[in-house]
Amino acid sequence: MPTDSPDTEYTFDNGSPEAVPQLRALEAFLDPITAGRIGPPVLLPGAVCWEIGAGGGSVARSLARAVGPTGRVLATDIDVTHLTPTGTLEVRRHDVRDDPAPGDAFDLIHARLVLLHLPERRRVLASLAGALAPGGWLVVEEFDCTAPLRVLTAPSDDAAKLFAQVTDAMLGVLQGHGADLAWAQDVHAELVSAGLVEVDTVTHSQSWPGGSFGASLYGTNSRQLEPELLDAGLSPGQLEAFRKLLRDPAFAVMSYQFVSTRGRRPAAR
Repeated sequence: MPTDSPDTEYTFDNGSPEAVPQLRALEAFLDPITAGRIGPPVLLPGAVCWEIGAGGGSVARSLARAVGPTGRVLATDIDVTHLTPTGTLEVRRHDVRDDPAPGDAFDLIHARLVLLHLPERRRVLASLAGALAPGGWLVVEEFDCTAPLRVLTAPSDDAAKLFAQVTDAMLGVLQGHGADLAWAQDVHAELVSAGLVEVDTVTHSQSWPGGSFGASLYGTNSRQLEPELLDAGLSPGQLEAFRKLLRDPAFAVMSYQFVSTRGRRPAAR
């Protein structure tokens, strides 16, 4: 449950040893979905783009390839450990909560799994909408974590209960850091309120079997959050059994709904 005074530091640390497998798991699942949402006509050669919370940089690199030599991509994060600049790809340390927008003429701004973690999410979203060029697109993608994860198969009822217990505890940690687990449901209306047009939302969910990139994401998350999970009452043995379950081919679970919402700033008249 949320605390009275949330710790608003971002929950996951890009400098953690678990950051690389975490980012790779997210990229394997989400990059194909994102590519479909930011392709033409949203993204065109020569565009100026801002990738927020760029993480491992996979989306920023794909944007740089798409915009070509006449475009520009700015990739920002509070920790740029895993980001490497190239010819048209600039990397900059930037905290979207406190730092001013690095420009106001972006043809595309993309933020994936960022705003749900920030208590200032509505203010930040309005600022992002204001940083668009006329005709520019804002694409916000988040997990909807409100519905309990549906276990499809498990080696035992106790294993399924353990999965639910640990994942519920992880959600509690996220809320304690100020995350809004239902934020994905609000983004569409927020983009409309910000004055964007052609707003549309799509959702995606799929099964994650034991041993898959998707299932491994829960394991890496549990390692990053282990001190707080132990403080919440879980035991080291429970966490180890949870991680073993995620490698078991007899286990499968549906992913959280991934919600992708985009809108366009009206063109100048």
